[in-house]
Amino acid sequence: MIRRGALLLAALFLTLAGSGQAQAAGYRYWSFWDDDGGRWTYATQGPATARPSDGDVQGFRFSVSEDSGDSAKPRGAASFPVICARTPAQDGKKRVALVIDFGTAADAPSGETPPARRTACAQVSADATTADALASVAKPLRYDTNALLCAIGGYPQKGCGEQVADGKKPTAAAQNAQNGKNGKAATDGGPSVGLFVGAGAVALLGAAAVWQARRRRHG
Repeated sequence: MIRRGALLLAALFLTLAGSGQAQAAGYRYWSFWDDDGGRWTYATQGPATARPSDGDVQGFRFSVSEDSGDSAKPRGAASFPVICARTPAQDGKKRVALVIDFGTAADAPSGETPPARRTACAQVSADATTADALASVAKPLRYDTNALLCAIGGYPQKGCGEQVADGKKPTAAAQNAQNGKNGKAATDGGPSVGLFVGAGAVALLGAAAVWQARRRRHG
C-alpha cells in the first residue's frame, strides 16, 4: 500500500513539474543592455534613468521572453570606435554607441516584419540619459502610460509587453529595469506555482519513504 502511494505521488510530481514548465510564458517587449567589455549584460537601470558616459555602448533587443533571465541579447558586434568612427568628439557633449536589434520574424507581432538590426552614434549633452540618446537617433519612440518602452523607430506599430503564451507577466524587476522606475538590478522571475507544488510532492514522497522504512523495521 505504501509503495503504491509512493508511486502515485511520484506520478503526481512529474505531472505537476511538467505543468509548471508548460505554464512558462513569453512576453513581447524591448529589453535594455549594457556592453561590459564585449559582453552584453542586462541593464541595472532603465533608459530613462541611466546616464551613460562618453564612449559607452548600449543595446536594445526586441524579443519574446519570460523575464530578464532568458531575454535575448542584441546580436552582432558592438564596437564604439566602429559605430562612432564618423562622429567627432565635441566639447560639452558625449557620444553613445547604440545597437538596436529589432529581433526575428518569429518574435514579431502578427502582420509585422522586423527591420534590420542597426547601429547609431548618438551625440547628446553631457547629462543626457540613454532615453535621450535613443530619441536622438531612433524616432519615433512609443511608451505606454507606465513609461514602458513599447516601440523604437516605430516598431512594433502596436502592442506593448503583450502576452504570447499562457503564464505569468514579465517580472516587475525586468519591467522596472526597462522603464526606469527604479535603479534596482533586474532579476529572474520567481519560481512558478508548479515548482512549489512539485516541492510539496517531493516532501510527501520523502515522508512516505520514511514511513515505509519504519513499518519494515517494526513489522
